[in-house]
Amino acid sequence: MEQTVLNHTTYIQISVSENQKLFARELVEHSLRHHHVSNIWDKNENQLSQTRMLRFTGSLGETVFADTYHLPRPIRSFGAIDGQDWGQDFIITSEEQNFSLDIKSMKRRSGNLAADYVLNIPASQLHKPNSKTTHYFCISFHQSETDGTIASMLGFIDKYALQNGEVGKFYKAGSKRIRSDQTSFIFNEDTYEILLGDIDPPVVTDYIKNLKGFRYCQLR
Repeated sequence: MEQTVLNHTTYIQISVSENQKLFARELVEHSLRHHHVSNIWDKNENQLSQTRMLRFTGSLGETVFADTYHLPRPIRSFGAIDGQDWGQDFIITSEEQNFSLDIKSMKRRSGNLAADYVLNIPASQLHKPNSKTTHYFCISFHQSETDGTIASMLGFIDKYALQNGEVGKFYKAGSKRIRSDQTSFIFNEDTYEILLGDIDPPVVTDYIKNLKGFRYCQLR
């Protein structure tokens, strides 16, 4: 199977199917029904809606990744009663090493992404005891008026490189950050910030090139 390795300024986009979205919604509804640990933000209907949206984004990312790379779809969403995944959404075996992947998904207004946009990973996740994660994989979703939901597959982050300071930057809780639109926010917990331009790009197979909506994109 022929594979194409991209450079750090290139990512790919693919269309998200209605079947993938339906599957992710069903995972989320199951998790909400069987989630016995209360979230501090589940105080009212608006906050529960936020929880549902965050879990949907995460579950959709796992579903899309699985379908893209011929892996089994997830059988549970965050908070499912059947236990922890220890940061191991998928295991990929290569000739050189095994990758234990934790999929990190987010929603953005646009799929026109810049190298100085960031992915934030809480330090509590990175240093979680018994975590099996070796790499993170970043996916960004946006809604197109003409093409529906689009997934930007950005690529891999080596967890140990992040821990060792080779990529990303660590910010203490209370640090003030400025967004690209000049609005600001405060980190509520210790957080690692990774530039999209520092993410190792995905490997592209012939199968992926034939997926609906496939195209190469360049970080601005």
